[in-house]
Amino acid sequence: MNRSVSTRIDPERCIGCGLCVQVCPSGTLSIQDEKAVVTGNRSLACEHCAAVCPTEAVEVTAVDDDAFSFKTFEADEAWLPHGEYDTARLVRLMRSRRSCRNYTDAPVDRAVLEDLVRIGTTAPSGTNSQKWTFTILSDRQAVMALGERIGMFFRKLNQLAEKPLLRKGLKLIGKGQLDAYHREHYQIVRDALAEWERTGQERLFHGASSAIVVGSELGASCPMEDALLATQNILLAAHTMGLGTCLVGFAVEAMRNDLGIQRFIGIPDEESIYAVIAMGHPDETYQRPAGRRKVVPRHWHP
Repeated sequence: MNRSVSTRIDPERCIGCGLCVQVCPSGTLSIQDEKAVVTGNRSLACEHCAAVCPTEAVEVTAVDDDAFSFKTFEADEAWLPHGEYDTARLVRLMRSRRSCRNYTDAPVDRAVLEDLVRIGTTAPSGTNSQKWTFTILSDRQAVMALGERIGMFFRKLNQLAEKPLLRKGLKLIGKGQLDAYHREHYQIVRDALAEWERTGQERLFHGASSAIVVGSELGASCPMEDALLATQNILLAAHTMGLGTCLVGFAVEAMRNDLGIQRFIGIPDEESIYAVIAMGHPDETYQRPAGRRKVVPRHWHP
């Protein structure tokens, strides 16, 4: 991973306050002769130093100035201080987002999908690696083409799961995944595939007009966590834009086990897929936010 230093200090603007040194996670900066200077040989390019500087004396050239140049809305560039947002309003948004399985035929504008990807990248990533990848399927034809390939995978998997001796033999040598699949998913998948063939009604993307596939390149320290945090940002932002979303776990599983599927939509073999988001204009309205099962947190102290 490239950790080269791209930090620059303007000595004319620097007042030697030391705030940049205090927030730097990599020890890239230090104070010498009452000025901040670059003394380290490694940087996360997190831009904490530039963001905290009161005189705009710090620049991190590795950061793309247009990374948050949105096409469908104007972003507020001001930093939001801790404690200055309405928690109740945030929780309302989180509880109101539901998995949508009913969509209209209206397409999602390509610019909206691209802005959602940019919003996804506001998420944190392990050691600021930002190795996430996003593949946009911007129309229903593309979504259905992917759906057909995923359907082929599960037809073959069901054919294997229908063989009891194969399931038993694999389980005896410690490979019980096929047996577990047969027990938990086989019947549901068989019924869904039969309905698709009989009526054209598919239960994978539920009629969504677009999709975003979220993955990670090699080299990330926490690839799955990074991708899923970015995914959550996309889900919440999509709700504010009037869109419905649904995570398609069966698609992730198929792509994880058949690299040919991700190659089919232009994703290199070395990338790993962690989320597939079905997306479209919702054809459903709710009267109240979602509930959850009771949770009992565990407390520990030494």
